[in-house]
Amino acid sequence: MKHFWMILMSVLVVGFANAQTDVALDPEFGARVSVGLDKKIVKGFHITLSEEVRFDNNFKSFDRLQTQLGFTYKVNPYLKFGLGYILNAPYSSTNSAFKNLRHRLYFDVKGTVKAGSWAFSLKERFQWTYRAGDFNEYQYPRNALMLKSRLMVKYNTRVASPYLYFELRNFLNAPVIRANYDGTNYVNDDGSQTGAAGWFLHSFKGGYINRYRTCLGVDIKVNKHNKLDFYFLGDVVSDKVVDANAEGTKLKSYTKEHGFVGSIGAEYVFSF
Repeated sequence: MKHFWMILMSVLVVGFANAQTDVALDPEFGARVSVGLDKKIVKGFHITLSEEVRFDNNFKSFDRLQTQLGFTYKVNPYLKFGLGYILNAPYSSTNSAFKNLRHRLYFDVKGTVKAGSWAFSLKERFQWTYRAGDFNEYQYPRNALMLKSRLMVKYNTRVASPYLYFELRNFLNAPVIRANYDGTNYVNDDGSQTGAAGWFLHSFKGGYINRYRTCLGVDIKVNKHNKLDFYFLGDVVSDKVVDANAEGTKLKSYTKEHGFVGSIGAEYVFSF
């Protein structure tokens, strides 16, 4: 009986590995540049507005614009709440246009404790992203749900304050695929690759961590109203990618892409 269960587990593991192929991506680097405004309304309550430009493909391509409007409320020195909206506009170099705009709402809670000049914080952000435009909804949900958890340490000085944080992004409603796999191709129930589908989109309830991020940076307080932020982001990305036809009758591939994406960034904020 012991050998039977060992054999069964081996078959299941091999079957899963075949059904979902790992694909290693080449490392990629990019850049982010943003400007922002921070307006104090009353004590503890601020409104922020920022515009960010991103470049990818090893600094060769314009990637997207990102506009953000947010509100923060600091309850006390230890607790802060945030609420906001982000317009994410990816740029298609093929069509020379912005395509598939993404509208994002987020809510976050941040807790902070201090020890001398050191500050330790934990922020949890829940975000909902609506993807507009035409795309294959068998491959990606129109409404994506994410939970981001960030642990940060910062050393505060009067001028330059270095910081380091680690963040996990949890995809809460990824596609769940049921498919027949013959070891080489995804096939239909009769063993062919034509006719009735041998796979189906079971649900959008597949939760998994698809990004591990580390960031090293420094805040520079130029004066009371002006602040600069320089940083380097390192993302270990692990995405489950579904490639199906638009009718949802054929699964072309189901892969797990993993790789490293690095970004250098600079931000300017004017506070008043």
